[in-house]
Amino acid sequence: MGSWHRKTLGLLGAALIGCVGTLAACSPAPDTTATTDEESAARDRDPSVLRLLYSRAPVTLNPHFATGVQDFEAGRIVFEPLASADAEGNLVPILAAEIPTVENGGVAADGLSVTWRLKPDLQWADGTPLTAEDVVFTYELVTNPQIAAATAQYYEAIATVEAIANDTVRITFKAPTAAWQIPFTGQTGVILPQHQFAAYSPAEVRDADLNQTPIGTGPYRVTAFQPGSVIYEPNPNYRGGVPAFQRVELVGGLAPYAAAREVLETGTADFAHNLQIEAEILTELQTSGAGKVVPVFGGLVERIMLNPTDPNAETESGERASLAAPHPFLSDVRVRRAIAHAIDRDAIAETLYGFTGRPTDHLFIAPQVDVASTEVVYDYDLDQARALLEEAGWQDTNDNGIRDRNGVEMRLVFQSSVNPVRQQTQTLVRDSLREIGIEVEIKRVRVDDFFSADPEQTNSINHFYADMQAYTTGNDHPDPIIYLNWWTCDQIAAQDNNWQKPNNARYCNETYDALWQSASQELDRNRRIALIQQMDALLSEDVAAIPIVHRAIANGVSTTLIGMTPTPWDTSTWDIAQWQRQSPTPDPETAQPEAP
Repeated sequence: MGSWHRKTLGLLGAALIGCVGTLAACSPAPDTTATTDEESAARDRDPSVLRLLYSRAPVTLNPHFATGVQDFEAGRIVFEPLASADAEGNLVPILAAEIPTVENGGVAADGLSVTWRLKPDLQWADGTPLTAEDVVFTYELVTNPQIAAATAQYYEAIATVEAIANDTVRITFKAPTAAWQIPFTGQTGVILPQHQFAAYSPAEVRDADLNQTPIGTGPYRVTAFQPGSVIYEPNPNYRGGVPAFQRVELVGGLAPYAAAREVLETGTADFAHNLQIEAEILTELQTSGAGKVVPVFGGLVERIMLNPTDPNAETESGERASLAAPHPFLSDVRVRRAIAHAIDRDAIAETLYGFTGRPTDHLFIAPQVDVASTEVVYDYDLDQARALLEEAGWQDTNDNGIRDRNGVEMRLVFQSSVNPVRQQTQTLVRDSLREIGIEVEIKRVRVDDFFSADPEQTNSINHFYADMQAYTTGNDHPDPIIYLNWWTCDQIAAQDNNWQKPNNARYCNETYDALWQSASQELDRNRRIALIQQMDALLSEDVAAIPIVHRAIANGVSTTLIGMTPTPWDTSTWDIAQWQRQSPTPDPETAQPEAP
């Protein structure tokens, strides 16, 4: 096996997230002591108001048009799917009356269809009944190519969706489909009200005001959508009764440190989503007792992508990073393997992530199963890295510390979003690569530009006009088949699809594509796992990506907030109907004794 070896791990298996603003705005403030005004604000807070903080402001409340994780989080308070998955990956019904199975007749034994039955007497927030026709309408809207929904890929396996009764929907697939549970479940599966959206043409619907003031079936409804914030009130027609809070305030655009301090230290907010700051700082902020960090581990993996194409060469049409122009040295798998050996995952995880991350060699990290997977991995080994570069013909011929060949020096541009943890990751990687003769220039990109879907934004991850880039993504459903599809040849982000497809690694391997096709249709669990293991090993062997850290969603939660049951397979707000306020536990050293 050459410079790499294999080890075993049991497994079966996007949000792109980061902080906003300048680097200074994302860094911790020097003063971590709550002011008198902050203490007063915390004391005087209305307990019936729930305050949620996010690093990015929502753009839309329609998850099918989401531009980032914040849109899913905000929209999921209003909209609901047929079902979702709990922390263990088990489906739980939400709008559905029960989970379909082969035994109850819901799942066809040949894998060609699944039938869902709705709960009785479901209503939209305006009192209109929800029926199977709403599910059919949602499918037709999401899959309309004129609309280009962000969630369309989750419905590509479907041939038809039919309302066979007022409360019953049958989904028929184009071929036997093992992942029948993906459409209409989780954050990508919310149902839209036909009576609201049908009034808009495909050309109008994305820009409709209704996406910012929607009617849903969730526990809360929107009262105001403003730049940077969304205000909600209880849905009077919610089937679960009146939720605990009279008002929910979702605020976006906060630097991670500022959000962490409000929840963990000053107690002026209840929830802060995915706090991407150093674990040491999070631990220090928790000492006040106002809040705690709740890490939720799922499929998210921080990874380094190596560009196999030349980001500086242009085709006749003006496309850069094209498959028509291979990278001068990253197109060589020996060089990619050398870089993989030069990444010290343990140091990055321990130094920067602490209890919010674990070092990993794996792209598919959850959920795990009891079947061993053989997978190619790369130990941190600078000597092995140097040997691979020598084998590939790269040497330092002029003693300047940088390897070269045929007049080309090994210089790389390493880009990532503005974020203190990512900038420190870039620094650690740069220092390691210098030791093997590769010079790295660090490039910081505004988070909204880095994760932009705008075809004109050339700093985006899908344009990938750099040599290396780091970000986090992973499977957002327990079944990883959609995530695995990202590495197929027809998913390559390119000029001809406006860089809208997810394969920014430009990875293309016919063997991998054939394995994916087989795995997507294989109904036998063990044979399907074996196929996924082969795909996993192939991506590792080819160094399609370099996994670094199995990352948790590190949420800050007030100590007065109870009723949360986090799952990595849906948004943090998926169970907001159950959230409640409790009185803070008194400090035994300062609490006054009760009067006799």
